[in-house]
Amino acid sequence: MRRILLFTCLITLLLRYASVPVFADEEGKSVYSSHENDKQKIAITFDDGPHPRYTPIILDILAQYGAHATFFIIGENAQRYPDLLARILKEGHEIGNHTYLHANLQTVRPDTVKQQILEAEETILELTDLRPKLLRPPGGLYNQYVCDAANALDYEVILWTIDTLDWSHPTPEEIIDKVESNIKSGDIILCHDFIGGGSTPTPDALRRILPDLLREGYEFVTVSELIHSK
Repeated sequence: MRRILLFTCLITLLLRYASVPVFADEEGKSVYSSHENDKQKIAITFDDGPHPRYTPIILDILAQYGAHATFFIIGENAQRYPDLLARILKEGHEIGNHTYLHANLQTVRPDTVKQQILEAEETILELTDLRPKLLRPPGGLYNQYVCDAANALDYEVILWTIDTLDWSHPTPEEIIDKVESNIKSGDIILCHDFIGGGSTPTPDALRRILPDLLREGYEFVTVSELIHSK
Protein backbone atom coordinates (compact mmCIF):
# COMPACT_ATOMS: atom_id res chain seq x y z
CA MET A 1 0.00 0.00 0.00
CA ARG A 2 2.79 2.42 0.88
CA ARG A 3 4.45 1.82 -2.49
CA ILE A 4 1.16 2.54 -4.27
CA LEU A 5 0.72 5.81 -2.35
CA LEU A 6 4.30 6.88 -3.12
CA PHE A 7 3.79 6.05 -6.80
CA THR A 8 0.55 8.04 -6.84
CA CYS A 9 2.32 11.07 -5.38
CA LEU A 10 5.04 10.75 -8.02
CA ILE A 11 2.42 10.69 -10.78
CA THR A 12 0.85 13.82 -9.31
CA LEU A 13 4.16 15.68 -9.38
CA LEU A 14 4.81 14.63 -12.96
CA LEU A 15 1.33 15.64 -14.07
CA ARG A 16 1.77 19.10 -12.55
CA TYR A 17 4.26 19.92 -15.32
CA ALA A 18 2.96 17.70 -18.09
CA SER A 19 1.51 18.89 -21.38
CA VAL A 20 -2.20 18.33 -21.96
CA PRO A 21 -3.47 15.83 -22.79
CA VAL A 22 -0.78 13.69 -21.15
CA PHE A 23 -1.56 10.71 -23.36
CA ALA A 24 -3.31 10.20 -26.66
CA ASP A 25 -3.69 6.86 -28.37
CA GLU A 26 -4.03 6.07 -32.06
CA GLU A 27 -7.77 6.74 -32.03
CA GLY A 28 -7.36 10.14 -30.43
CA LYS A 29 -8.88 9.38 -27.02
CA SER A 30 -6.97 11.20 -24.33
CA VAL A 31 -5.95 11.18 -20.72
CA TYR A 32 -6.43 14.65 -19.26
CA SER A 33 -4.81 16.19 -16.21
CA SER A 34 -5.83 19.75 -17.14
CA HIS A 35 -7.03 21.78 -20.10
CA GLU A 36 -5.75 25.27 -20.72
CA ASN A 37 -8.34 27.91 -21.59
CA ASP A 38 -8.50 31.68 -21.77
CA LYS A 39 -11.49 32.12 -19.43
CA GLN A 40 -10.01 30.95 -16.11
CA LYS A 41 -12.17 27.84 -16.06
CA ILE A 42 -11.11 25.20 -13.54
CA ALA A 43 -12.68 21.94 -12.37
CA ILE A 44 -12.99 20.65 -8.83
CA THR A 45 -13.59 16.93 -8.51
CA PHE A 46 -14.62 14.57 -5.71
CA ASP A 47 -13.73 10.88 -5.64
CA ASP A 48 -14.99 7.78 -3.85
CA GLY A 49 -18.52 8.84 -2.90
CA PRO A 50 -21.28 9.26 -2.45
CA HIS A 51 -21.05 9.48 1.34
CA PRO A 52 -24.21 9.97 3.44
CA ARG A 53 -22.61 12.60 5.69
CA TYR A 54 -20.04 14.45 3.63
CA THR A 55 -21.54 14.53 0.13
CA PRO A 56 -24.58 16.59 1.27
CA ILE A 57 -22.31 19.04 3.12
CA ILE A 58 -20.13 19.47 0.04
CA LEU A 59 -23.19 19.93 -2.18
CA ASP A 60 -24.49 22.63 0.18
CA ILE A 61 -21.18 24.51 -0.03
CA LEU A 62 -21.04 24.25 -3.82
CA ALA A 63 -24.61 25.56 -4.05
CA GLN A 64 -23.79 28.47 -1.76
CA TYR A 65 -21.15 29.71 -4.21
CA GLY A 66 -22.79 28.64 -7.46
CA ALA A 67 -19.92 26.28 -8.26
CA HIS A 68 -20.27 23.15 -10.37
CA ALA A 69 -18.17 20.03 -9.81
CA THR A 70 -17.63 16.49 -11.05
CA PHE A 71 -18.18 13.52 -8.72
CA PHE A 72 -16.36 10.30 -9.63
CA ILE A 73 -18.65 7.67 -8.18
CA ILE A 74 -17.86 4.19 -6.90
CA GLY A 75 -20.58 1.85 -8.11
CA GLU A 76 -20.94 0.05 -4.80
CA ASN A 77 -21.52 3.34 -2.98
CA ALA A 78 -23.98 4.48 -5.63
CA GLN A 79 -26.16 1.48 -4.91
CA ARG A 80 -26.16 2.34 -1.21
CA TYR A 81 -27.05 6.02 -1.64
CA PRO A 82 -29.06 6.49 -4.86
CA ASP A 83 -30.78 9.64 -3.55
CA LEU A 84 -27.41 11.40 -3.44
CA LEU A 85 -26.78 10.61 -7.10
CA ALA A 86 -30.12 12.18 -7.95
CA ARG A 87 -29.24 15.29 -5.94
CA ILE A 88 -25.80 15.61 -7.57
CA LEU A 89 -27.40 15.68 -11.02
CA LYS A 90 -30.34 17.85 -10.00
CA GLU A 91 -27.97 20.55 -8.77
CA GLY A 92 -26.07 20.70 -12.06
CA HIS A 93 -23.03 18.64 -11.26
CA GLU A 94 -21.48 15.84 -13.29
CA ILE A 95 -21.08 12.16 -12.48
CA GLY A 96 -18.05 10.17 -13.60
CA ASN A 97 -17.06 6.51 -13.31
CA HIS A 98 -14.61 5.50 -10.56
CA THR A 99 -15.05 1.71 -11.01
CA TYR A 100 -17.40 -0.49 -9.05
CA LEU A 101 -15.08 -1.45 -6.18
CA HIS A 102 -12.30 1.19 -6.33
CA ALA A 103 -10.11 -1.34 -8.12
CA ASN A 104 -6.45 -0.75 -8.94
CA LEU A 105 -6.83 -0.99 -12.71
CA GLN A 106 -3.08 -1.12 -13.23
CA THR A 107 -2.71 -4.52 -11.56
CA VAL A 108 -5.85 -6.44 -12.55
CA ARG A 109 -6.43 -8.46 -15.71
CA PRO A 110 -7.64 -6.61 -18.83
CA ASP A 111 -11.03 -8.30 -18.64
CA THR A 112 -11.36 -7.19 -15.01
CA VAL A 113 -10.60 -3.61 -16.05
CA LYS A 114 -13.60 -3.67 -18.39
CA GLN A 115 -15.75 -5.47 -15.82
CA GLN A 116 -15.06 -2.85 -13.13
CA ILE A 117 -15.86 0.01 -15.49
CA LEU A 118 -19.00 -1.61 -16.86
CA GLU A 119 -20.40 -2.64 -13.47
CA ALA A 120 -20.11 0.95 -12.23
CA GLU A 121 -21.56 2.26 -15.49
CA GLU A 122 -24.53 -0.08 -15.37
CA THR A 123 -25.22 0.84 -11.75
CA ILE A 124 -25.13 4.58 -12.48
CA LEU A 125 -27.24 4.13 -15.61
CA GLU A 126 -29.86 2.09 -13.76
CA LEU A 127 -30.12 4.67 -10.97
CA THR A 128 -29.99 7.87 -13.01
CA ASP A 129 -30.75 7.02 -16.67
CA LEU A 130 -27.37 8.64 -17.36
CA ARG A 131 -24.36 6.92 -18.88
CA PRO A 132 -21.10 8.44 -17.59
CA LYS A 133 -18.50 9.45 -20.17
CA LEU A 134 -15.55 10.17 -17.90
CA LEU A 135 -13.37 7.59 -16.15
CA ARG A 136 -11.03 8.29 -13.26
CA PRO A 137 -8.87 5.26 -12.44
CA PRO A 138 -8.59 4.88 -8.66
CA GLY A 139 -5.31 6.35 -7.46
CA GLY A 140 -4.72 7.76 -10.94
CA LEU A 141 -3.14 4.40 -11.79
CA TYR A 142 -3.52 3.43 -15.42
CA ASN A 143 -1.70 1.71 -18.27
CA GLN A 144 -2.32 0.86 -21.91
CA TYR A 145 -4.93 -1.76 -20.98
CA VAL A 146 -6.91 0.91 -19.13
CA CYS A 147 -6.63 3.28 -22.09
CA ASP A 148 -7.70 0.52 -24.48
CA ALA A 149 -10.71 -0.29 -22.31
CA ALA A 150 -11.63 3.39 -22.05
CA ASN A 151 -11.43 3.66 -25.83
CA ALA A 152 -13.53 0.59 -26.40
CA LEU A 153 -16.17 1.83 -23.95
CA ASP A 154 -16.08 5.44 -25.20
CA TYR A 155 -14.62 7.06 -22.08
CA GLU A 156 -12.16 9.88 -21.59
CA VAL A 157 -9.70 9.26 -18.76
CA ILE A 158 -9.44 12.09 -16.24
CA LEU A 159 -6.58 12.62 -13.81
CA TRP A 160 -5.74 15.88 -12.04
CA THR A 161 -3.29 18.74 -11.70
CA ILE A 162 -3.58 19.50 -7.99
CA ASP A 163 -3.99 16.73 -5.43
CA THR A 164 -5.24 18.09 -2.10
CA LEU A 165 -4.23 14.82 -0.38
CA ASP A 166 -7.32 15.31 1.77
CA TRP A 167 -7.48 11.54 2.31
CA SER A 168 -4.35 11.87 4.51
CA HIS A 169 -6.18 14.27 6.86
CA PRO A 170 -4.13 17.45 6.47
CA THR A 171 -5.43 20.63 8.07
CA PRO A 172 -7.87 22.77 6.07
CA GLU A 173 -5.19 25.47 5.99
CA GLU A 174 -2.74 23.08 4.32
CA ILE A 175 -5.29 22.24 1.63
CA ILE A 176 -6.11 25.91 1.09
CA ASP A 177 -2.44 26.83 0.73
CA LYS A 178 -1.74 23.96 -1.67
CA VAL A 179 -4.63 24.86 -3.96
CA GLU A 180 -4.31 28.63 -3.89
CA SER A 181 -0.52 28.60 -4.28
CA ASN A 182 -0.59 26.40 -7.37
CA ILE A 183 -3.86 27.07 -9.18
CA LYS A 184 -3.89 28.24 -12.79
CA SER A 185 -6.47 28.34 -15.55
CA GLY A 186 -7.43 24.86 -16.76
CA ASP A 187 -6.45 22.96 -13.64
CA ILE A 188 -8.32 19.94 -12.27
CA ILE A 189 -8.39 19.73 -8.47
CA LEU A 190 -8.67 16.36 -6.74
CA CYS A 191 -10.69 16.10 -3.51
CA HIS A 192 -12.73 13.33 -1.90
CA ASP A 193 -16.24 13.21 -0.52
CA PHE A 194 -15.62 9.81 1.08
CA ILE A 195 -12.66 9.55 3.46
CA GLY A 196 -12.08 6.78 5.97
CA GLY A 197 -10.48 7.09 9.36
CA GLY A 198 -12.41 9.98 10.86
CA SER A 199 -13.62 13.41 9.86
CA THR A 200 -12.53 15.14 6.67
CA PRO A 201 -10.95 18.62 6.35
CA THR A 202 -12.40 19.11 2.87
CA PRO A 203 -15.61 21.03 3.69
CA ASP A 204 -13.77 23.59 5.84
CA ALA A 205 -11.16 24.03 3.11
CA LEU A 206 -13.85 24.50 0.45
CA ARG A 207 -15.48 27.28 2.45
CA ARG A 208 -12.32 29.30 1.89
CA ILE A 209 -11.14 28.07 -1.50
CA LEU A 210 -14.37 28.68 -3.39
CA PRO A 211 -14.90 32.35 -2.49
CA ASP A 212 -11.16 33.11 -2.70
CA LEU A 213 -10.81 31.75 -6.23
CA LEU A 214 -14.12 33.23 -7.37
CA ARG A 215 -12.84 36.64 -6.30
CA GLU A 216 -9.75 36.03 -8.43
CA GLY A 217 -11.94 35.48 -11.48
CA TYR A 218 -11.90 31.68 -11.65
CA GLU A 219 -15.00 29.79 -12.74
CA PHE A 220 -15.75 26.32 -11.38
CA VAL A 221 -17.10 24.08 -14.15
CA THR A 222 -17.60 20.38 -14.73
CA VAL A 223 -14.72 18.38 -16.18
CA SER A 224 -16.56 17.83 -19.45
CA GLU A 225 -17.10 21.55 -19.83
CA LEU A 226 -13.46 22.20 -19.01
CA ILE A 227 -11.85 19.73 -21.41
CA HIS A 228 -14.09 20.86 -24.27
CA SER A 229 -13.57 24.57 -23.66
CA LYS A 230 -11.36 26.86 -25.75
